[in-house]
Order: sequence, then C-alpha cells, then structure tokens
Amino acid sequence: MKELLNKTIFEFSDNVEIKVKSILLILLYYFVIYFFYRWLKRFVKLSVKTGRLQQSQSFAITQISKYILAVVFIALTMITLNVHPGILLALSPLLIGLGLGIQQVFNDIFSGIILLIEPSIGINDIVEVDGIVARVKEIGLRTSKIESRDGIMMIIPNHKLVSENLINWSSNQNVTRFIVKVGVAYGSDVELVKKILIECAWKHNRIKTNPAPFVRFKDFGDSSLDFELLFWSNYLFPIEDVKSDLRFMIDEEFRKHKVVIPFPQRDLHFKTDLGFQNPPKLNS
Repeated sequence: MKELLNKTIFEFSDNVEIKVKSILLILLYYFVIYFFYRWLKRFVKLSVKTGRLQQSQSFAITQISKYILAVVFIALTMITLNVHPGILLALSPLLIGLGLGIQQVFNDIFSGIILLIEPSIGINDIVEVDGIVARVKEIGLRTSKIESRDGIMMIIPNHKLVSENLINWSSNQNVTRFIVKVGVAYGSDVELVKKILIECAWKHNRIKTNPAPFVRFKDFGDSSLDFELLFWSNYLFPIEDVKSDLRFMIDEEFRKHKVVIPFPQRDLHFKTDLGFQNPPKLNS
C-alpha cells in the first residue's frame, strides 16, 4: 500500500512530481473545502431567515468565502505538489507584464470586492447606470448582472458600479418622488387643472397619499401653460407604468372638462406686396 501511495504518475522536474498520495490529498482538500462551503451557505441562509443577517450581507459573505477558499485550495495544491516558491519568483516579471496588460480586469475585481464588502449596492437594489434603470440580480468578483425594465439581463463590469456616476433608487428609502409633466392651452382654468391632476394622483393605488401629491405651476411656455404633478411612490421598478396610467387618467379627465392640451404651432404671415409698382408682364 505504501509503495502504491508513493508511486509517481507524472514528473515535471526533480522537485515537482505527481504521486498517487498527492492526488488523494488534493481530492481530500477539495471535498473538505467543498462541504465546508456548503455548510457555510446553509448557516448564512439560516441567519437570514432568523433576521441576524440581511440578504445583501449574506451574499457578500458567501461570495468572499468562495474566493478565499479557492485561494486556500490552490495554495494547498501547490504545497502538496512541492511547487517551490522560487518558480513563482522566476515568473514574476512575466506576471507583472501580464498584470499591466489587464489593469482593467484587476480594476473590476477590486471594484467587485468593494461592492461585496460595502453595503452601498446590494442584491435587488434598483440602480440607474448609463441612463438605464435596472435591478441588481448578481454581484460577482469581476462583473455583475442587472435586469432592465424590459427583462433584458445585462452583464456590466464592476467599475461602472463603483467609479462612475450611479443612482441607487433603493439606497435611502423605498418611497421616492416622481414627476409627470403636462401642458394646457392658454386661457384654461388653472385651478381646475390643478384639481384634476391632484384627483388623478389620489385615485391611483400605487401612489402614496402621505406625503400627499401636489401640483406645481412650472412656467408660461411658448404654446402652453406648463404644470408638474409631483407624487411619491414605493413602486420604483415599474414606475413608468404608474406614470403611463396617470397620463391616461389625466387625458380622460381633461376631455370631460374641455381642458385642451395644445401642440406646438407657428403662425406664418405672407406679404402680398413684393415691392413692384408695375408688375412685370409675361410674354405670351
């Protein structure tokens, strides 16, 4: 048995060789680390159910633990195979050159570590990146997955979530203020317009009544009186559907009360006098 365990299967050099016992030890390391990771995931999931951990914290713990355990497994494998540290030192210039060539990759990885440690962005948060509103579905070490309102899954590098301008609609509170703009024709009853807008907001079941919606007379436009309906809602992801419902309701009420929504128009004036005292005659 001892001879079988010490039997060399493959030899790279005098110091690096693969024996039967080395393979068995590596498999043992793998299964121990694998089952430890499974146990950790169950423990974290139980902590979330009992309220000791938040969902974003549990995800960060499991992700970071996975990467740490992977590094431990690689280190144990190198020790088992008797890989000398001098080999890594000899390859260091190559590794440095490779690192310079993939700086952006390391930037994304470092950004991923920041996202997993800091609670600024978490799973199921609603964010706005490059003008796209989406829900965070997964945070990885180099890239993250977000799902847009159209149900499109997007994979973006982590540095976009850390170093670039980003709006996290879920960061402070679930209730956020939104605006629907509308213009009415000059001469309209502005008090009636205000009443209609507020009543439409109060009728919608996805709009908060506390704080109450209100109307702002924005400006005297080129061809309309411009109003803004401001309201609060906690339906952040489907808010465009809420705005659409409001516009349907406003249009219906305006038609009932003969309130006109104008369209941009220009008046053109033609001069008939072209400056000729005696108009030229055309030869027949």
